[in-house]
Amino acid sequence: MTTVRTPARLTALAAIAALSLAACASDSNAETSADAATSGEITITDPWVKTAESGMTAAFGTLVNGTDEAVTLVAAETPASSMNELHETLSDASGGMSMSEKEGGFEIAAGESLVLEPGGNHIMLMDVAEPIEAGDEVEFTLTFADDSTFEFTADAKDYTGAQESYAPEHDMDMEMDMDASPEATADEHAGHDH
Repeated sequence: MTTVRTPARLTALAAIAALSLAACASDSNAETSADAATSGEITITDPWVKTAESGMTAAFGTLVNGTDEAVTLVAAETPASSMNELHETLSDASGGMSMSEKEGGFEIAAGESLVLEPGGNHIMLMDVAEPIEAGDEVEFTLTFADDSTFEFTADAKDYTGAQESYAPEHDMDMEMDMDASPEATADEHAGHDH
């Protein structure tokens, strides 16, 4: 009987040990996310910019408010573009998606995140000064309603989805055209109020 029980006990102990290790690993991942949300700082994960020869492009990432108070992101600046806006993407009356400047900025509650992603909220670079090529690093400074700032660097990546095209009839709304190949240029904005 001892011979039969020992392998069974060893198997049971091995299974318990494996489950404990798996639980620790998953707890570790959860703690990493929780740590970012309670770090006492503003942080960003996976920041990147879509490559562009000229005209417009956008920046993305997940902005985490690790402070104990709500913050409101009101502006973004980068030397890569002379004109930048915070954009939101919403369904329009025709059933499509349109993007426009987010009036008043984005509020991020304490411990919460703001996801900036293609086809969603993003930082729009309206007038790219020089080509942004894959592998380039683009510096950004974000400004919050209390005049505090946060700086980060984003990697430039090629991305063919969610290409933006300007629809002048929507008075500065941007149409999301997932299949379009031409990108709008800064010249298309001439004469429009921003």
